[in-house]
Amino acid sequence: MRPPATAGLRHVALNVKELEACERFYADLLGMRVEWRPDADNVYLTGGSDNLALHRAASAIDPGAPQRLDHIGFIINEIGEVDSWFEFLRSKGVKILKEPRTHRDGARSFYCQDPAGNTVQMIYHPPLAKK
Repeated sequence: MRPPATAGLRHVALNVKELEACERFYADLLGMRVEWRPDADNVYLTGGSDNLALHRAASAIDPGAPQRLDHIGFIINEIGEVDSWFEFLRSKGVKILKEPRTHRDGARSFYCQDPAGNTVQMIYHPPLAKK
């Protein structure tokens, strides 16, 4: 028999070459805060009810290898805030991959890239937005 459902996906860990640049992206631009820095090669960030671990990638990792993770998403609580986030991140020189668009289910999002090349979706998704 299966145990009760999980409480959700609340933790993601990324291997990144530019740890400091990625920390600035997630903390300074997206508003996460440092929860714990066990050493110079690892930092744990929190935001809302989520936890993001950034681990300095070993030099043996090939930055040109295909990314197995498609993207991570940050929930936006108001549909109009998606465009505000888009303008803010674009003004800070963040690489934009796809401009904002409204999806058929009423969600609205855009895609950008963190300094390590990970795809980040900023998304208003009605079932997940705080009312």
